[in-house]
Amino acid sequence: MKIALIGIGDIAKKAYLPFITTTFSNVNWVLCSRDSTGLAQVAAQYRIKETYTDYKQLLTAGVDAVMIHSATSSHPSIAAFFLKARVPTYVDKPLADNAHDCEALYELAEQHRQPLYLGFNRRHIPFYNQHLVDVQKGKPQQSLRSLCWEKHRFNQVGDVRTFIFDDFIHPLDSINIFAKTDVQDLHIISQFQGDKLARVDVEWQQNGTLLQASMNRMFGRTQERVSANFDNQSYQFDNFISGILWQEDKTELLQEKDWQPMLATKGFESMIHEWINVVKTGVLPDNQMARNLSSHQLAEAVCHKVVSGLK
Repeated sequence: MKIALIGIGDIAKKAYLPFITTTFSNVNWVLCSRDSTGLAQVAAQYRIKETYTDYKQLLTAGVDAVMIHSATSSHPSIAAFFLKARVPTYVDKPLADNAHDCEALYELAEQHRQPLYLGFNRRHIPFYNQHLVDVQKGKPQQSLRSLCWEKHRFNQVGDVRTFIFDDFIHPLDSINIFAKTDVQDLHIISQFQGDKLARVDVEWQQNGTLLQASMNRMFGRTQERVSANFDNQSYQFDNFISGILWQEDKTELLQEKDWQPMLATKGFESMIHEWINVVKTGVLPDNQMARNLSSHQLAEAVCHKVVSGLK
């Protein structure tokens, strides 16, 4: 099997290459980047022999799949190129910076019967999934009363669309466990610093569960917090490896095994294994496609509501 990585920015170098090049010995990895100098350095570091500076050359290279790690603005054109060529395609979130392009790409994937996989690693965090059983599959094994996902940053106010699609889409997708498509009952609150978005909060209720996502980019520190409440059972996680469980009016400290590698605790390992299986089978489950689309549609709705509040 031959799989190409397109784009060698920080996410590719930190989260993907260290894992994939040491785990999947049966995969021939190929690198592609317009940065020829950086391309040569990364290829040498990870002992990758085959490299290209133009992604269109990958078709003649006979790749079986591609993984797109380039800038968000380039995602639609590159993904469309490979889907039309009937090549299974992986894209780091977001698929695009607007819902229209996402919908068009999934129509293209369906037309050419190719899987279009999105890299939402927070769906795969082992520690959370161990305790919040099947929540990220949209089928919690207990009665889920509420799920709140906060992702905050220090001093990083930004453009509305970039803020929401490149960053806020993580907590938004993480609570969108039932693949919500109806945006009419979204409750959205936003705060600005000048003309830059500083904070956004979104909540709704679905299937009896209160779902809340929050991002404050004028927070005192970079931080992520997840809380979930079941019947008389409550969890709080302040990182990917530890948390608190409250039940029977008692407190229990929860801790992940300390030998777990960072990429495993952040969900990348499980996610990439799932992607490799999608390449092998050529099938992306319908519920994943629905959630991918709905999360981008929700992000679009949030953008419109936030921008309209500025006028």
